[in-house]
Amino acid sequence: MKKALVLGASGGMGFALVEELVSRNIPTIAFARSQKKLEEFKYEWGPLAEIYAGDVMNSSHLKEAISKADYVFHSLNIPYEKWDPTLFTMLQNILNECQNQNKPFIYVDNIYAYGRQARKVTEEAEKNPHTKKGKFRLKLQKEIEQSGVPYIIAHFPDFYGPKAESTLLQYTFEQCLKKNSAGFVGYTTIQKEFIYTKDGAKALVELALRDYTYNQTWNIAGAGTITGEEVVKIASKHLNKDIKVIPIHKWMIRLLGIFNPSMKEVVEMMYLNEVPVILDSSKYEREVGPLPKTPYEIGIVENLHELSKESLVEV
Repeated sequence: MKKALVLGASGGMGFALVEELVSRNIPTIAFARSQKKLEEFKYEWGPLAEIYAGDVMNSSHLKEAISKADYVFHSLNIPYEKWDPTLFTMLQNILNECQNQNKPFIYVDNIYAYGRQARKVTEEAEKNPHTKKGKFRLKLQKEIEQSGVPYIIAHFPDFYGPKAESTLLQYTFEQCLKKNSAGFVGYTTIQKEFIYTKDGAKALVELALRDYTYNQTWNIAGAGTITGEEVVKIASKHLNKDIKVIPIHKWMIRLLGIFNPSMKEVVEMMYLNEVPVILDSSKYEREVGPLPKTPYEIGIVENLHELSKESLVEV
């Protein structure tokens, strides 16, 4: 039986990928730096998950982990301020080892490389990023395409879901649980797109298991669009309390950036919360099949339930 390797298994999408792979009876190596997190998550993943606490910057760790796998999923991410050059170096290390061992590479990417878009974007849309982060993501994509390694590049909108920390909606959900008001990054009346991590994992694993999907990019859209007001309305109904949604604007993020380097890096990406990029996944649906799309009313409630359990454990 073939085996998968998920790099960045302790993150939201990494966790969901391991969960999806083992649900299909695919033995999976869950690779991350935190032994503690991996041990906690293994209880949820079950016996088909093999945990590996390691660092992709360590060549021996990477070589050993990839040698045990038939598919290599890359869902690693690091704080914005550490992207350049660390994220690029990480990618080069992984691609070099995949090339040495002739292993296919499946990459979880965001929408930054598309830059500003006036309409739904297909995979053929011109990528003309205007931000340094968008240009950097495009550089990573070109590195993958020119590596000679069989690859899948999947573009996703903003994530939400179990274990998806440091995401925009996670911040809103945590405030909904604690208070009667919740901040939402960007305008609260604009339609934005999010994807439930479990849906994203299902779609990506489906791509990875098909030979004809390689050496291509794929857009994986969410379950439609939703406003910040609608997000908080769903949370209010589930939590049985009135919650006021408060927009967090660019000037507020910029002010926080004076004291927090991560917030400083968020400022240039605020255009996505003013003129959102919406993905067109017709290619996937035409060539693979229907996308899994958990309704927001279900995904948000499940995410809130998960966060409630975690807060109880902390107490």
